[in-house]
Amino acid sequence: MLKLWIQNGPLAQLAEQLTLNPHNYAQLVSKFTESRREGLSPRTIEFYAEFLTRAKQVVGIQVVGQGITHFLKSLTCTNGGRHGYYRVLRCFYNWLYSPKSGYNLNPQNNPILLVDAPKVEKKILPSLTPEELDYLIEQAETIRDKAIISLFADSGLRLSELANINPHNIDWQHRLVKVWCKGGKEGLAPFGQRTEKLLKEWLSQYSPDGRLWDINHWGISIMLRRLSAKTGLPCNPHTFRRTFASILAKKGVDSLHIMRLGRWESIQMVERYTRSVRFEDSLKLYSSIMD
Repeated sequence: MLKLWIQNGPLAQLAEQLTLNPHNYAQLVSKFTESRREGLSPRTIEFYAEFLTRAKQVVGIQVVGQGITHFLKSLTCTNGGRHGYYRVLRCFYNWLYSPKSGYNLNPQNNPILLVDAPKVEKKILPSLTPEELDYLIEQAETIRDKAIISLFADSGLRLSELANINPHNIDWQHRLVKVWCKGGKEGLAPFGQRTEKLLKEWLSQYSPDGRLWDINHWGISIMLRRLSAKTGLPCNPHTFRRTFASILAKKGVDSLHIMRLGRWESIQMVERYTRSVRFEDSLKLYSSIMD
């Protein structure tokens, strides 16, 4: 009877956990990232792997919620950075304590359930005016760089979406480009006349063998950082995505249409990206009343 209790009782569960523990980190992270590969971009997979590597001390089967909370509080980064760690750990532990992981852990013991999400300041992040966008394109050194910036702003593309465009993805007649969005979903992104002209000029100089550009996403990021240093203007994919949404909002485009055009999942995300526009509109109304 005692033998059966040891084999099937709490000691057996503890023994199973201890058996897994020697290869906890390496095996768990490997299995987790493998489970994420379907439907997520390589950049997102890299994001998960990088944060889990830095949070190695709180990645495992025997980790408790208090340990995760202590780890998050010990970080010297901003609350936004802490929230990034929290999101990755939440995703990891929700997978680990689900049937998908194969470890047969009780979901009620999930330590992330006992961890409060770090509060993040809701800042009004910058977007570019049409004049600033014109200046950035003017200051870009090559036709390729000008085309990249123009396409970013016209379509609100994410970096991974833009970097992986193939020439055959472009519908010149309707000024649309087919891209693979978050979650492995196919989407269409519009662009305007200036972008069309710049893209055609770029393709007259460069014969693509696969991707539209002769640089990858790292090269695009480096180019944007250099242009930002040169002009003093924010110059990154998130700023262009906010600019895309803000320009449409200022021209009276409904949030639902912006959501569809920008391939967002929810109206709330659109409102987050156009927060600066809503404040400007409110400020104009205030000024008209007070003046």
